[in-house]
Amino acid sequence: MAAAKKAVLGPLVGAVDQGTSSTRFLVFNSKTAELLSHHQVEIKQEFPREGWVEQDPKEILQSVYECIEKTCEKLGQLNIDISNIKAIGVSNQRETTVVWDKLTGEPLYNAVVWLDLRTQSTVENLSKRIPGNNNFVKSKTGLPLSTYFSAVKLRWLLDNVRTVQKAVEENRALFGTIDSWLIWSLTGGINGGVHCTDVTNASRTMLFNIHSLEWDKELCEFFGIPKEILPNVRSSSEIYGLMKISHSLKAGALEGVPISGCLGDQSAALVGQMCFQDGQAKNTYGTGCFLLCNTGRKCVFSEHGLLTTVAYKLGRDKPVYYALEGSVAIAGAVIRWLRDNLGIIKSSEEIEKLAKEVGTSYGCYFVPAFSGLYAPYWEPSARGIICGLTQFTNKCHIAFAALEAVCFQTREILDAMNRDCGIPLSHLQVDGGMTSNKILMQLQADILYIPVVKPSMPETTALGAAMAAGAAEGVGVWSLEPEDLSAVTMERFEPQINAEESEIRYSTWKKAVMKSIGWVTTQSPESGDPSIFCSLPLGFFIVSSMVMLIGARYISGIP
Repeated sequence: MAAAKKAVLGPLVGAVDQGTSSTRFLVFNSKTAELLSHHQVEIKQEFPREGWVEQDPKEILQSVYECIEKTCEKLGQLNIDISNIKAIGVSNQRETTVVWDKLTGEPLYNAVVWLDLRTQSTVENLSKRIPGNNNFVKSKTGLPLSTYFSAVKLRWLLDNVRTVQKAVEENRALFGTIDSWLIWSLTGGINGGVHCTDVTNASRTMLFNIHSLEWDKELCEFFGIPKEILPNVRSSSEIYGLMKISHSLKAGALEGVPISGCLGDQSAALVGQMCFQDGQAKNTYGTGCFLLCNTGRKCVFSEHGLLTTVAYKLGRDKPVYYALEGSVAIAGAVIRWLRDNLGIIKSSEEIEKLAKEVGTSYGCYFVPAFSGLYAPYWEPSARGIICGLTQFTNKCHIAFAALEAVCFQTREILDAMNRDCGIPLSHLQVDGGMTSNKILMQLQADILYIPVVKPSMPETTALGAAMAAGAAEGVGVWSLEPEDLSAVTMERFEPQINAEESEIRYSTWKKAVMKSIGWVTTQSPESGDPSIFCSLPLGFFIVSSMVMLIGARYISGIP
């Protein structure tokens, strides 16, 4: 019997989307932006001590191989010829820090994840060395000195991990964020792997000058980081190297395919949402929540707690574009916490069903400040609280309050964005895994009191990486010219409550936030002796209405 004829679709582009919670490989048609197939693998997070968050770099790499292999198998089942994959883009969780041995290819420590808090005392010590009248770190990087960014994580590794210290002394160590680790490994690793990053990921290290677009000598000296371990900085759209088949990867047809796009996940989503004009913005709902507004070719510095960051640079000879960013640490992560830590739900999808049962939090407010508060507060002393509990409260109300928390946090960074930009957003473009939750999307429209607009194809982060890869010089299968960009079908959520009710709920939320601040008065998790305020794994529940904690039977909805 003759073999089935392969479908002819024109050039295809693959995208590795390596996030905090999962890894995916997706394949798009470069002419229509249609998603043809994908595969996803959940990634473990390790919490060795209070406030510490780690991942295994080898598990991350293996998950990439698995996703590529499974996606190629699925394409084969659809009779799609994988030899039509002309380029691969990489999008990644930002700031997460990896150091590995360039001779063996082995990581020298677990990846220290962006959410990790162990470096708080490092931050406090470094902040004492910054002159009050000359915050050169912020003026050069656009970032506040925080546990969030890579430089302090790398400093901790150099101070505390002997294998890292020894590898640096012997000139064997390479540093990178997840994009660098993946590109180095996928292009050959110890056999000629390319050690590079792109401008968007470099801009999140706190070692990169966002004006000169180079590693900054003064910053490297300030943090005590040897420049020779840093990756080469490239644009977000150019050929970095070619795929080399690992023994772990059976998908041999991808041998020699160029890796030609690289964007930090939030920049990738901005590109995937086609926010190429000054003033266009998007909000991505993933492990955290990230609102980015394109500010064009000028750096805009926030006066309201937002970050200034590199949005993208789509080609070696193309201009750099900047963005204002509001970063929220915990969004989807709160749903995972309800599933894994409290057992309130068995799967992330159940949260919508629980919330729908009650349609209200019944005065219960949840501030999920598990890693302190990011924008606009930048308050590391905060910890998670649930307040407003009564004997009537059950797990459905807590589920609803968790969804509301995501929306309230978005409102806070949107308000800051509007104050910085001077022109309020008339609607909010959204993407990310949580946007499939219709209750969340309606809540978001109600709490912002503006329409929320969601693309019918929510994988905009991967799409952005694919666009950058397909558009690279030497690949040229994806046009980024405005007239060639595919029209996107959108779903729209309009506010359904009155403005007064929206404001009352928001002001009560802000009251709850104030109660979450100041829990950690002495923080020294680096020494392995976290403060007593850190030691309760579920945090403190503040009860504002009856000053009592409810038992687990009420949380579980048992009478």
